Amino acid sequence: MAIEDISKKAQEFLKDERVTKALKSEKAEKTSDSILDGIAAAADKASGGKFSGQIEDAKKAADKKIGNE
Repeated sequence: MAIEDISKKAQEFLKDERVTKALKSEKAEKTSDSILDGIAAAADKASGGKFSGQIEDAKKAADKKIGNE
């Protein structure tokens, strides 16, 4: 399967109303917050804190796309 096929299928999947509702749920918010916090902490540790601001900005941007807050 080519990367274009995977990308197209992912885009179609994300357009489904059921998927959109699930991504905007409270459960998705809690789960995504936990995952994003872990990723941000790992990235901050790996970079020795040199990119804390950028990491926090990226975390906030991702958080806006998933969940309900």
